[in-house]
Amino acid sequence: MGIFRYADKYAAPTKEQRERYMSGKSTEERFGPEGQIMLIEYSEAAYLKDDIDNVRILFTGFRDKRKARDEARRRADHHEHQAPHPNLFSPGSKVREGSETLPKKSE
Repeated sequence: MGIFRYADKYAAPTKEQRERYMSGKSTEERFGPEGQIMLIEYSEAAYLKDDIDNVRILFTGFRDKRKARDEARRRADHHEHQAPHPNLFSPGSKVREGSETLPKKSE
């Protein structure tokens, strides 16, 4: 059927696409660092949300839906082997641990 790519996290499938492909039961699976890549599978489509690159992809039809899982794994692998994304959350305990190596202010 088709693959629809949305360039940012604010773009989304149209109302017609949601009604046609994204209705009924769904399953959700997370991939990548901190589960920031989510694959939602419906009976007639799969929706891939990559919160690291802010990309959304809707795979429709049986043939293209099969590609969604491969794309999710490819994206997860890509993100696992590159430098950490600057928007990833850092707990305060890690920040405090790292601050010991900073020079102290002189009075």
